[in-house]
Amino acid sequence: MKKSALLIAAASAALLAACSSGGGSKSAQSSAPGAAPAGPAAKTIGVSIQDLEAQFYQQMEAGMQAEAKKYNYRLIFVDANRDSAKQQSQVEDFISKRVDAMVLTPYDSQAIGSAIVEANNANIPVFTADIANASNRGKVIAHIASNNVQGGETAASLMCKAVGSSGSIAILDEPEVTSVQERVKGFKMGIAQNCPKVKVVADVDSGGTRDKANSDMSDILQAHNDLKGVFGVNDDSALGAVTAIRAAGASNVAVVGYDATPEARTAIANGQMYGDAIQYPDKIGALTIDAIHNYFNGKKVPARVQVPVGTYTKANATK
Repeated sequence: MKKSALLIAAASAALLAACSSGGGSKSAQSSAPGAAPAGPAAKTIGVSIQDLEAQFYQQMEAGMQAEAKKYNYRLIFVDANRDSAKQQSQVEDFISKRVDAMVLTPYDSQAIGSAIVEANNANIPVFTADIANASNRGKVIAHIASNNVQGGETAASLMCKAVGSSGSIAILDEPEVTSVQERVKGFKMGIAQNCPKVKVVADVDSGGTRDKANSDMSDILQAHNDLKGVFGVNDDSALGAVTAIRAAGASNVAVVGYDATPEARTAIANGQMYGDAIQYPDKIGALTIDAIHNYFNGKKVPARVQVPVGTYTKANATK
């Protein structure tokens, strides 16, 4: 009789585990390849990323998966597709699945507050990675991200080297995102400190997308034919600028980006971009899982974990 009861309990547990992996987008429904199988005591972490099509977030996901494997954690990734309502629904789905923790990379730093409150009310700890909660609602255990103010200063240093001591430059911005706000703040500080005669003549919201950046850059070039440089707040913005610059035949405009994704590194090696502030998304991902692991084990977790930003230029590409 005892043996039969044990078999029934095991079958029930297997069924519950199978049910918990259903629903949502295709990428969200299973752990990424190579993740450790979840055992009876394995904890599950729900991860909602604002845009899993972006190379940066794919690298961050890989870092999370590699670190989670060490602890036998199961990760459920979902793509918000740059949609706040969808991300809210994903959080609610995580709550219904009773995940042990959540990681959010908000699409809208203000709107995400209500979703975090729902998770708080369900007693599910929330962590943010790369992009912070900018609302005054909801409690986040820890935010793990690049030091974006320092990264912006790094990008400014590259720009000053590229354009010299004076001239006009532009910014392809995404001001609703907290991490971008910080990097633009650092960039403007760095320009003021290192090449104060260089002036920002256009600061345009390109939404962090390549197509919009391409269109906006074309307009900027028409309005400012003496432009010497442009800072793209991510590599999609920078690569969109590259396309517009090539179409306009404006080969004297220096492009500085942010992230150093593989495609941007190729553009830098080919001389289409001057350089990038380089983030380490895989490290951000790994440190996020480490912070969650420490929290699970009752250790004190710092409210903010910052990852330094480096530089990537043609000299790095030839190494």
